[in-house]
Amino acid sequence: MNISGSDLIFAFSAIGAGIAVLGGFGTGIGQGIAASKACESVGRQPEAESSILRMLIIGCALAETTGIYGLIVALILMLVHPFS
Repeated sequence: MNISGSDLIFAFSAIGAGIAVLGGFGTGIGQGIAASKACESVGRQPEAESSILRMLIIGCALAETTGIYGLIVALILMLVHPFS
């Protein structure tokens, strides 16, 4: 079994892409916790619903960037082979 350098680079690129996509788990968990806390807050203070909703949307947008960055890194690792 003879493994060339380019085969090894492709293998590690696939492993790195898998690890990069794992950032999506943290994003999903964080957004779920934020949404549950927002629902609790609206339940306690219904008059502040618009303010809570605005902060929830901004927070979820910021949290989503980590998932998008992970996806972009994974796509670059899988589709662009800079060392081959």
